[in-house]
Amino acid sequence: MTDEVLQAADDLVDAFGNGRLDDYFAAFAPDATFVFHTTPERISSTSEYRTLWQSWVDEDDFRIVDCVSTNRLVQHFGDTAVFSHDVKTTVSTTAGQETLAERETIVFHRDGSGRWLAVHEHLSPASGS
Repeated sequence: MTDEVLQAADDLVDAFGNGRLDDYFAAFAPDATFVFHTTPERISSTSEYRTLWQSWVDEDDFRIVDCVSTNRLVQHFGDTAVFSHDVKTTVSTTAGQETLAERETIVFHRDGSGRWLAVHEHLSPASGS
């Protein structure tokens, strides 16, 4: 089961890091929630997050250049699993490129078909960043 969750996490991170937004957002349940240190409020759905993402693109030419996941841990709780990791993400905006060091927790839930979908994501700055 851990391998299945790690594969779901790898697929999500790979889609994110390679700008495959349809695949990235498809890794989340429609009612997933998101808490990011860069936004003032909780994001209440995947469609709300996708709309916010598009505003970043429209306003600041935002895009992901690279994403590396390390220090990965999976904890199982029946049909729910908590995946946590350290993530270094390089982003590009009109201001140039920046590499962010962050910690992230993604909660996955296995749906009726056996697929692990992300239902919650929490992102915070890494210590010292």
